[in-house]
Amino acid sequence: MNRPVLLVIAHGSRDPRHAATVQALVRRAGALRPGLRVETAFLDFNLPSVTGVLDRLAAEGVRDVVALPLLLTRAFHAKADVPAVLRQAPASLRIRQAEVLGPSPLLVAAVERRLYEAGLAPGDKSATGVVLASAGSTDPEAIAVIAETARELRRTGWCSVRPAFASASLPRTEDAVRALRAEPGVRRVAVAPYVIAPGRLPDRIAAGAAEADVLADVLGPSPELARLLLARYDGATRAAERVTAAAV
Repeated sequence: MNRPVLLVIAHGSRDPRHAATVQALVRRAGALRPGLRVETAFLDFNLPSVTGVLDRLAAEGVRDVVALPLLLTRAFHAKADVPAVLRQAPASLRIRQAEVLGPSPLLVAAVERRLYEAGLAPGDKSATGVVLASAGSTDPEAIAVIAETARELRRTGWCSVRPAFASASLPRTEDAVRALRAEPGVRRVAVAPYVIAPGRLPDRIAAGAAEADVLADVLGPSPELARLLLARYDGATRAAERVTAAAV
């Protein structure tokens, strides 16, 4: 039986670094699973569009698609925008929407990888406070997931971890940096952008990290993120197989 096509749906950005980073991540995931067809589409700003890719797949005779929102939380885009655009797909396509990427231990591991690449070492954890800086959301579920991810990162041994947001929510990155400076035992402060690709909000995070000692890179095409894409794909295909088996 042909495996469903994996369609990775990113938000999109006017910043060309965004699409380039998304494409690099998708290529890395595809390389981990030879034979799996992986496509990329964007909700806004970039091409190809989601409707354009779905129309092309239907015209080629594809029948099954797993649509994976390239999002760290189940905020508005995952709950509203992605389902709305998928409803416009050709009727010949069977589409299952996979879960968003977070929360996951693989994301925590990806954050730590970027911190180490920025110059920190495991031995620095006990004296380093980390600002986990996300894009931000007004969705309480999304904010709660970011807070839980910060707690999970703290449990790996960092002296302290505080969430921060580039928009919509508080505190801002610079305020979290200053708060960590005042905490007992914190001798250095690192900012870890909890975002997938560069763009306007990640740039805002970087500006807010001016008083930090270390600024890590965005998650980007990290090995952990590539593995997580495939894990979400596998979860969606297993769920579809269970539904099919139950209907027989």
